[in-house]
Amino acid sequence: MTTRPNFLILMADQLTSRALPAYGNRVAKTPHIDALAAEGVVFDSFYCNSPLCAPSRFSFLSGRQVSAIGAYDNAAEFPAQVPTFAHYLRHSGYQTVLSGKMHFCGADQLHGFEERLTTDIYPADFGWTPDWTRFDHRPSWYHTMDSVIQAGPCTRTNQIDFDDDVVFNARQKLFDMARSKDKRPFCLVASMTHPHDPYVIPRAYWDRYAGVDIDMPRVAIDPKDLDPHSRRLRHVCGLDLLPVNEAQTRAARRAYYGAVSYVDDQIGVMMAALTDTRYAENTIVLLIADHGDMLGERGLWYKMNFFEPACRIPLIVHSPQRFGPRRVADSTSLVDILPTLCELAGRDAAYATPLDGTSLVPQLHGARGADEVIGEYLAEGAIAPLVMIKRGRYKFVHSRVDPEQLYDLIDDPDELENLASHPEQTARIRSFRDEVAQRWDLESIESAVIASQQRRHLVNDALRTGRYTPWDFQPVRDASRLYVRNDQELGEFESMARFPPFAG
Repeated sequence: MTTRPNFLILMADQLTSRALPAYGNRVAKTPHIDALAAEGVVFDSFYCNSPLCAPSRFSFLSGRQVSAIGAYDNAAEFPAQVPTFAHYLRHSGYQTVLSGKMHFCGADQLHGFEERLTTDIYPADFGWTPDWTRFDHRPSWYHTMDSVIQAGPCTRTNQIDFDDDVVFNARQKLFDMARSKDKRPFCLVASMTHPHDPYVIPRAYWDRYAGVDIDMPRVAIDPKDLDPHSRRLRHVCGLDLLPVNEAQTRAARRAYYGAVSYVDDQIGVMMAALTDTRYAENTIVLLIADHGDMLGERGLWYKMNFFEPACRIPLIVHSPQRFGPRRVADSTSLVDILPTLCELAGRDAAYATPLDGTSLVPQLHGARGADEVIGEYLAEGAIAPLVMIKRGRYKFVHSRVDPEQLYDLIDDPDELENLASHPEQTARIRSFRDEVAQRWDLESIESAVIASQQRRHLVNDALRTGRYTPWDFQPVRDASRLYVRNDQELGEFESMARFPPFAG
């Protein structure tokens, strides 16, 4: 095709790839995602670069590792001067639109998006800043196990309120663009907060799994035998305060599957709207997530680590007119999305900053890729930088405060055997250590993280003293431009609002 494509990016929150039938799951009911996978390019080994909401999204938007842009945690400001794919595409003549969650922190709540249709579900201030110097202190905003202990059906939640709004506005925007005189191509991001915990879901989705044998975690490890970072995560999440039993685990996983089905239904709504607006043929659809969910594996929940359930996520690229259905085995990651979108959009200008990702366009056409992922975790649960190198079959995890971890993901996909101390792995461990030393100045990164945390604590406390001015995005809905108004001739307005136009 010769015309520049539109992009529809469908983003889920905390969606692990192993929860989808497209990646081998036998429990979840996701017919719309299954259809995308059947006709699309499925990346079997796709990863986030930092397994936490905001840092992951900032690396996704910028094509850079989080330490390079100071995007350390869920309360780190995403600097306004960091170019995102929204900036690059907008500079190249695209409409750039965001509906839903992106967890921007700081005064810039657009980051290159020309239009934002909803507010965010999470705060934009520095209130969720961790403190590595006070690890034992558990702030009120930390995860608790209430999400698991109280799992089950409900009538309504704030997450349903939010995602219904996200999808309604994104769908409406497709129709608005189809009827508009502005014929620029578009990049529309519809970013939902499901299936993120808490693990509660409306009864209809809970009942969708009535009588279904919900699979349980495959890996059970006694807490005393966990690696030190995992033990710290148990503290951060309050697992040692509220132990979880088998019935609660099963209920949480059932509710999670219900939330996955809810996401699938919303994807069906958006795909139907693409067809109704006649955009389907020239739109490249990306299904993606920010990170995964442990869902009880290893006795852990949520994310914040580099084990497969937390950091391995789906990427499905759907554009049957451009790419034949195939599966990509080589490992890739979120930092690769920006250069991929720019290449698909035909942008050939130089990038304004170095990128840590590379375009996936060759893999979309069947070529091999680099087969590597670089990861960083610099947020709560850590007390020093945690870095990861995934190359080929091996994953190496390093921190100055913890024993190293090396896993062979072909022979040991559940990461049960740490090979770091095996004599036959000595040369490989040495090579990975050398690469860590070459890639990162971990001492400087640690100092920068702690200094940033202290600054943000001071700024947050100061801004909460006296009159508080929030940074949260405020959507503007100008009612004077909606529906029928007297500043436009009625017949002309009704004709313009009709889609498709009357052909008689």
